[in-house]
Amino acid sequence: MKVVHSIEELRDQLRGQLRTAFVPTMGNLHEGHLSLMRMARQQGDPVVASIFVNRLQFGPNEDFDQYPRTLKDDIAKLEERRDVYVLFAPSEKEMFPEPQSYRVQTPDSLGDILEGEFRPGFFQGVTTIVLKLFSCVEPKVAVFGKKDYQQLMIVRSMCRQFQIPVEIYAHETVREANGLALSSRNRYLSENEYKEAPQLYAALNEVKNQILAGELEREQLEYAARKQLADRGWDVDYMALRKQSDLQVPSLDEIKNNEPLVVLGAARLGATRLIDNLEI
Repeated sequence: MKVVHSIEELRDQLRGQLRTAFVPTMGNLHEGHLSLMRMARQQGDPVVASIFVNRLQFGPNEDFDQYPRTLKDDIAKLEERRDVYVLFAPSEKEMFPEPQSYRVQTPDSLGDILEGEFRPGFFQGVTTIVLKLFSCVEPKVAVFGKKDYQQLMIVRSMCRQFQIPVEIYAHETVREANGLALSSRNRYLSENEYKEAPQLYAALNEVKNQILAGELEREQLEYAARKQLADRGWDVDYMALRKQSDLQVPSLDEIKNNEPLVVLGAARLGATRLIDNLEI
C-alpha cells in the first residue's frame, strides 16, 4: 500500500486507472470502515481510501479538536487487510491551501432536516469535502455506509445533480454482537454507557416491529421511541419515521400501502452523541 500526502502524488499513482474505487473516511478505522473497503475492492480497482478530519463539517461546539487521529494504527490495519492500494492522507494545508469560500449548498428539504436541523452546516461541510475529494481521486466508484443514511442520500443526490460520473454503493451498517452500530465515537463511551448504548438500536427495532404489525400512527410511534430512551436517561434529538426515497414524512396512505420506510434516531448518552437507523 502506498501512503501519499499530496494531491500531486495521488494523481501520479492513479494515472491511467479506469475504474478507481474510493472510500473517504476521517480515520480512527474500525471494522465498519474496513468492510467498506472490501466492498470497494469488489466493485473497482485500484482501491483508494482517504483519511482526513474535515473541519468544515464540525460545528463550533463539536469535537473537532478531540476527534481521534490514529494514522499510524490506521495504516497498520490497512496493511494487514491488503484491500487498499493507495491511502491519501492530506494535511489541512493540502486540502485548504486558501480559505474554502466556495461551498456546496444542500437543498433545505434534505439538508436541513434530521441531522441538518441539529447540526447546522454539517451537510454543507460534508458535501464540500466529498466534492473536493472526488476531484482529487476521480473515482468511478465510491462506497459509503448506510449508518450515515442521510449523508448517503445527500451524496447520491449531489452526484446526480452535478452529473458527477461516480457510482455510489451503499454498505449495510456493521454492528457489534449486541446491536450497537460501529462508530469512531463509541470509544468515548464509559463502560456503563457502552452497555446501555444498544438501547438506541432496540428502540428503532421496536418502531419497525410496530409498523410491521400494522401500527399506522407515526407520531405516536415516534413519541413512544423518544420516551423509551428518555426514561433510560438519554437526551434524544430525534426518532423519526421517514420515506426511504426522500426522507420526507410518510402519509397515512403511504404507510398503509407499504411505502419503503426508514426509522432514524439520534440521541446523546452522557457526552457521546450516537446515530443509527433501520430500514423497514
